[in-house]
Amino acid sequence: MKAHEMRDLSLAELEARLKDEKEALIDFRFNKAIAGQIENPARIKNTRREIARLITIINEKKGAE
Repeated sequence: MKAHEMRDLSLAELEARLKDEKEALIDFRFNKAIAGQIENPARIKNTRREIARLITIINEKKGAE
C-alpha cells in the first residue's frame, strides 16, 4: 500500500495494520531462524519499510491533532 493511500485511513485502521505488519515480521524472522531460508527474503525488507511508513503516518496524524 502506498503512503498516500495510507494517509486516507483512520488512526485506528493504521494502528491495526501496524500490529498486523509487526506480527508478519515476527513470523518471517521465526521461519528464517527455523528453516534456515525463506521463500522470498525481500519480504522481510519490504515489511520493515511498511512498518516504518505506518509509524511515520501515525505520528503525522497524532501531531496534526
